[in-house]
Amino acid sequence: MTGPQESPADLNQLAGEYVLGTLTAAQRREVQTRLTHDAALRAAVSRWEEQLLPLTSLSEPVEPSASLWPRISQSISATAAQRPAVKRSPGMWDSLFFWRSLAAGGMAAVLILGSTLALRPPAGPGAPQYVVVLVAPQSQAPGWVVQAQAGQTAVQLVPLAATEVPADRALEFWTKADGWAGPVSLGLIKPGESVRIPLDKLPPLEPNQLFELTLEPKTGSPIGKPTGPIQFIGRAVKML
Repeated sequence: MTGPQESPADLNQLAGEYVLGTLTAAQRREVQTRLTHDAALRAAVSRWEEQLLPLTSLSEPVEPSASLWPRISQSISATAAQRPAVKRSPGMWDSLFFWRSLAAGGMAAVLILGSTLALRPPAGPGAPQYVVVLVAPQSQAPGWVVQAQAGQTAVQLVPLAATEVPADRALEFWTKADGWAGPVSLGLIKPGESVRIPLDKLPPLEPNQLFELTLEPKTGSPIGKPTGPIQFIGRAVKML
């Protein structure tokens, strides 16, 4: 994990996996040791924390049970007793707000998405990435994730959970940026299937752009705008 030939992409991947918590215990301890003297790794970890922190606002804070914090404290104390302490500056993982937000369903979708992003090479200069977690309006349960990068002519729509649609109805995908007269259809979506959606005839993506899935007639909306109830909705968050 610490070879002299480590590339920027490898360093970015390692930092992403560390922040997302997908490393083994041994790998995580090795990274924590490196953080005390590796400025490049510290910078990469900070970038990942800054990218993921805004996504905590996608879900409402949830008050944990009274027994949760004592269990966390006991677990940390037991782990700390088995290995030397590593000094580091406070970050996202020390935030009470972050851990409360993590308890909500929307943050689970963020971590699923983040695991995917951690394995991808970093975007080039001037090419910001966007992510949209589409949640059910009533339950706030995550159902889909939209992945996109500025300059691309398509977005990727990825399901996070099973979606049931009546036999005589269909899911229609829409988007609307601030200043647009109304939402634009991106076509019909099959439940549970990932799909790449062309955006070549639309303006570039922008932060806070609205995406939603509505329940429409089998052949889609007959009037070119949403007519059925919203099944999932979310807004674009700029990652880089």
